[in-house]
Amino acid sequence: MKNIVMLWVIICIFLSASGVTAGEGKITCLFPPDWASKPAKAKIITDALAEKSGLPILPRIVESYAQILEACNSDARVLVYAGSFVQAVMHSRGIGVPLVQIINGKEYYSGIMIYPRGEEPQAILEKYPELISYAKGASSGESSAKAATGGEASIGVSDHAAAIRAVEHKAARAAFVKNWWWESNGQKFPELAAYRVPGISVEENPDNILTASNKIPPEIAKKIAQAATESGQAFDAQKVVPFDVSRLAFSLELMKKGNIDPLYYNWE
Repeated sequence: MKNIVMLWVIICIFLSASGVTAGEGKITCLFPPDWASKPAKAKIITDALAEKSGLPILPRIVESYAQILEACNSDARVLVYAGSFVQAVMHSRGIGVPLVQIINGKEYYSGIMIYPRGEEPQAILEKYPELISYAKGASSGESSAKAATGGEASIGVSDHAAAIRAVEHKAARAAFVKNWWWESNGQKFPELAAYRVPGISVEENPDNILTASNKIPPEIAKKIAQAATESGQAFDAQKVVPFDVSRLAFSLELMKKGNIDPLYYNWE
């Protein structure tokens, strides 16, 4: 009996020292597939959140966006660090509560049309709406491309680079990519030009949002949000601010224009 009591005391001391209580189990912060190239950065972020909140927060880089939805629909306690498309889907399904947004000068983005230099971009949209390439599950890619073509754009690929390759290889007549991506990579493609589609290519899609799944209790989510606002350096942010879901309005409107239903979208 004495041994059992002693074991329980040791367990209690360990839990107290680690900051884990019965109501504070492991929390996993999910990062999108494109974070596979920067796992160390993901760990820096979760280490900062864990240190400042006193909660056991660990990073996980998913292999597909569908895994984010699976996790949020499970009993697991998860955070999601992603952009507007994922956040719009989560908000529409009521499976998460946005906490904060990272402010770094590129907190809003748009989808711009990239086409062969010398051609008429508006004519391409009118004559070949189905031959537009885009990154699947991205406001700057799929949502913008489909919004600009009434849902007809049909060449979905893995990322912005693949969307551009489709144009280079004549598989697509044009592509939609993130404005910031083109700003960094456009000089590699002198034969291509950029076009801002009226009403579509507007920097109103919010990026870098941290959301808590519904399995995280409100009081825990509040701790995490506060920890995030104190962790600007870990996020490479000028500051971290509370996020209002009304900022997703433009991204949701793009989905509506492109006949994308966030309640049933599955990244296939």
